[in-house]
Amino acid sequence: MATKYNQYILMPSSRTLSLVTVFNSTGTVSGASSVTGGKSGSLTFDGISSVTFDYEKNIAGVVSVEVTKSSGSDQRIGVTFSESSEWISNEHSDTTGNVGFDDMVFIDTPSAGNFSLPRQLGRGAFRYVTLVHNSSGTVKISKVNTQFIAMPHYAEEALQNYTGYFHCDDELLNRIWYAGAYTLNLDTIDPKNGDALIAVFNNTPGVQVPIGTWYYNYTITNGTSALVDGAKRDTLVWPGDMAIAVPSTVVSTYDMITVRNDLDSLFALQNTTTGRLPYAGRGFPVDQQSWTYHMYSLLGAANYFIYTGDSQWLSSMWNKYKFGLNFTLNKIDDSGMMYVDPKVASADWLRAGMGAHNIEANAILYHTINLSIQLATALNDTAPIPSWQKYANGIKTAANNRLWNETMGMYHDNDTSSLAPQDGNSWAVVANLTLNSSQIASISSGLQARWGSYGAPAPEASQNKTAVSPFISGFELQAHFLAENASRALELMRLEWGFMLNDPRMTNSTLIEGYSSDGSIHYPPYSTDSRISHAHGWSTGPTSALTFYVAGIQLLSPVGKTWIIAPSLGNLTTVDAGFSTSLGLFSATTNLTSDGGISMEFEAPAGTSGSVNVPHPGCSGLLTLQCQQGGGPSAQFDVVAQEGVGRFVIEGLTGGRYTLNHTCS
Repeated sequence: MATKYNQYILMPSSRTLSLVTVFNSTGTVSGASSVTGGKSGSLTFDGISSVTFDYEKNIAGVVSVEVTKSSGSDQRIGVTFSESSEWISNEHSDTTGNVGFDDMVFIDTPSAGNFSLPRQLGRGAFRYVTLVHNSSGTVKISKVNTQFIAMPHYAEEALQNYTGYFHCDDELLNRIWYAGAYTLNLDTIDPKNGDALIAVFNNTPGVQVPIGTWYYNYTITNGTSALVDGAKRDTLVWPGDMAIAVPSTVVSTYDMITVRNDLDSLFALQNTTTGRLPYAGRGFPVDQQSWTYHMYSLLGAANYFIYTGDSQWLSSMWNKYKFGLNFTLNKIDDSGMMYVDPKVASADWLRAGMGAHNIEANAILYHTINLSIQLATALNDTAPIPSWQKYANGIKTAANNRLWNETMGMYHDNDTSSLAPQDGNSWAVVANLTLNSSQIASISSGLQARWGSYGAPAPEASQNKTAVSPFISGFELQAHFLAENASRALELMRLEWGFMLNDPRMTNSTLIEGYSSDGSIHYPPYSTDSRISHAHGWSTGPTSALTFYVAGIQLLSPVGKTWIIAPSLGNLTTVDAGFSTSLGLFSATTNLTSDGGISMEFEAPAGTSGSVNVPHPGCSGLLTLQCQQGGGPSAQFDVVAQEGVGRFVIEGLTGGRYTLNHTCS
């Protein structure tokens, strides 16, 4: 199957990957370039020496070498890895754990032949690989390959077959969309090769694992694939990360079987006494309480149903789901808000000071309750809805009465804090916790006012307020779109995600977990900088935002039975996007003219219904909607110029293929 705009797809066409370029070398090395580009050559190590190769993008795989000569039975080739050029070394790899560096691993090369690292040492993500010969003697290598291990449930010929696509007249935004998709590809692993924290938590019973030891061999979910937080580390299922990763998966690969595997693994860990869901999935041995991440599991279940319509799965989980929802509803006190006990449930996305009547936690709960009402309606379990609605109304009233600061134009973090967090204010808009459009506009402006040279800061994340969290910035993007300021959202994408792609310390292909507001590759919550993941699913927010908000393709009911096409191009002039669900393809192509005209083509599957909602044309003229295939009806409208004001809506459409044109008269 040919995928539209496949020139941007970073997934390989083959699982056998070849070296691309030589980055540097030490000691006596010859013929390094002869083994790049898939060629058979003669790479020779004489004595203590090393060579670093650059794949020019992040990859994941198991390294093997083809040896033509080895001077003795004790010969071996050491291998080190790094995602960033910051941590290239001929002594160690970057870090999968919490502290220190990862040990060099070795391929024994006693004679001529093909030799490989074991599968458990298939590195989750690396752009640079260094081969090291650290003894006397000579080893000659004719070929170096890496067997690509991401997306293990995909056949080799299907690796590049995305079900979604995106293109606009800004090449940076195109690259950002596909970098998000590729990041999620690398984060999709064989669940038998999960959990990179073996040296941190000593997960091997009866075995003391030294710091620096690394391997991936812990089974984290059932099935043949799992979507994890980071390709290099932690390689665990984290429900918070899924809040960003799942929508972006929907619009790129629609790999929902993997999402279901993740959710099944989380609900299997639900506390049978309290209903509490885990902070992280199997392999994370500390039973930390996080009430936000508990709710993210519920949101993950809701998102899975919304994007798949899998009512059979939802029905099978419904009692567990309601048990989990009641866990959080029981935390609502006389204020009408959930009180997060900081002594019990301080864990979140590494932000500091989680607790009290926290705006982020309450906004997430408000959103969770409203989605739960949708799920209950779909399952015809309407009895709890009035109670849930009362809780939601109470949260909205109390949060605005207690935490809204009119002077600041933003929400405080909690009752006793003057901090206006990025996470809570972004989530308040996303969850519709705000009371009016003026609040939304004020929050959007307030968030933008804090941007620095490298993106949007998250002042709640650390004591020195220097962290940039692409995870939370993903929700901020949505807040700007919901404030009807698409240009501001696109500006943040270019600023923050453009830095993530274009800085030479990055991978030029995948999206980093976090960094500092001064542009240093230091994520303030971590003590070890090389631990930072450069392929992190929670950083892929632009991929779904560009499809849902810029192209404007939005599903209004499960699996897209009802929909709206509502493009918001900001300072773009053209956008073309589409993605498929089990019902079929949803797509929209929009072109704006400099004088205010518009032309569109859009499509939705048969058996669905929806509407089109476009920026009100900036000039007078005839607007024509014509059904090209299926669907209906066609119509014409006399439009009077209303530049920059409102939207033009046509309702009552059924699935089919349409054109919409407005030419200025």
